[in-house]
Amino acid sequence: MFTLTERLTISAASTDTFATIDLGSYVDVGDRQALQIHSVDFIFQGTTAGETFPFVTLNSSGIVHVQVTDLNRGALVFADDRCLVASGSLNYDSDAFLTNSTDLYPDNYGKGSDDGRFVVNDQLYITGRSSAVDTNKAVNITVRVNASIVSLSAKDFMAIAIQSTAADN
Repeated sequence: MFTLTERLTISAASTDTFATIDLGSYVDVGDRQALQIHSVDFIFQGTTAGETFPFVTLNSSGIVHVQVTDLNRGALVFADDRCLVASGSLNYDSDAFLTNSTDLYPDNYGKGSDDGRFVVNDQLYITGRSSAVDTNKAVNITVRVNASIVSLSAKDFMAIAIQSTAADN
């Protein structure tokens, strides 16, 4: 197992922000290699790594959403979208009440050889949005994907590829 990371920086309120994780080195159609995702973690930070988040970064009560998908939808998606790999949110109340949740799964698929979300696309897409960001500040979300490379049977690879293509419609 190995970890892929990408940081998403949100600098404007109520605006979708995007990043990608390139999987081209891990997915190989000819050899039927796929990426098996075992878990996804989200780390929320302020403008700098040492800044007290969210008290300094957010200018009022708000919520920060983040999602990882295996197709580019260009926006946040509903939980029933097949391309959704993981999602999370952080809720902040200006009275210093703070909660976070992974609202789709526990975002932990297990570590067994059959446990996990198989991805055959060449990228993972990250979308984030914050309802409140203070002037000259930013919300940084680091996405950590724990994964492994697996070889699938021709039948399994085609089933995943067809399902992924069908999810695009």
